Amino acid sequence: MLRFLALVMLMMLMSSPAISAERVMVGAYVNDIQQIDLHSDSYRMDLYVWFRWRDPAIDPSKSYEFMNAFNPADHVKTPAYDAPQKMPDGTLYMVVREQGEFSAKFPLQQYPFDRQELLLSMEDTVHATNELVYVPDDKAISPVTLNKRIRLSGFTTGEPRLDVENFEYPTNFGDVSQPEAAVYSRAIFAVPISRPPLATGIKVFMPVLLVLLCTAVVFFVHPAYIEGRLGVAITALLTLVALQLTSNSALPDVDYLLMTDKVYLLSYAFIIATMLQVARVSRLVHEHQYEGVRISDRRAVWLFAAMLGVGCILIYATTF
Repeated sequence: MLRFLALVMLMMLMSSPAISAERVMVGAYVNDIQQIDLHSDSYRMDLYVWFRWRDPAIDPSKSYEFMNAFNPADHVKTPAYDAPQKMPDGTLYMVVREQGEFSAKFPLQQYPFDRQELLLSMEDTVHATNELVYVPDDKAISPVTLNKRIRLSGFTTGEPRLDVENFEYPTNFGDVSQPEAAVYSRAIFAVPISRPPLATGIKVFMPVLLVLLCTAVVFFVHPAYIEGRLGVAITALLTLVALQLTSNSALPDVDYLLMTDKVYLLSYAFIIATMLQVARVSRLVHEHQYEGVRISDRRAVWLFAAMLGVGCILIYATTF
């Protein structure tokens, strides 16, 4: 008899419907992007986040958290209503205004033609995926919308998007009631930004190009003026060093070469090769073999220009 009762209970458990996780529809409206700091990999944003759900026993607008908050203590959360609002379709609705700084590591290998993403990673701090999952709000005009009046100095904004993923922590945080690692639903709001390529390229690389052109003038100065030729090359080298220091002052210290670093290294090689060429033909100058110097200089300038072009191609190939 006991075996029969146990079998009936087991069959009832197997036939009973599984409790599904609460589907919370989320969306965001980015009201303003006030500051982007490459040095600290941070940015300040002002946005509205909304939630729609059905279960009155939970309130995801109170249990959410931005996992990449730069300084959580400085964030300001302002609910639009005192309590969740009942919608005509039976769902509960709440909007929260979030203001504060966020953080994400900016990859700068392609600087100044880099493309970045301002990420906002939102997660429920109470309910795991077996209790709550985020889904993009398909009933909204758009799950993520950007204020059309946003203007970022030095950047242009792209089309924002919302991605939802399950994030598994490799720990149970010491909670012995949870023997396995917890998995939480994470909504990631992304705002792509990029620099205007033409204006940025002119601002960053035009001074370098001018320095290289001034260095190339050395090959058209009369060979007898050795000191003057070397003086132009040395001045160009010092100017290029100053330009690089000024350019890097606006960027964080990284453990890899930026595209600008590669361009500067190639430019250094061009200037040093020019100085070596002037020193190499100095013996012919003292012997008044000016025609031989001119021939050697013409060959050198074409060779160095070709090497400069090949170097630019290699920089592009290894950066993009």
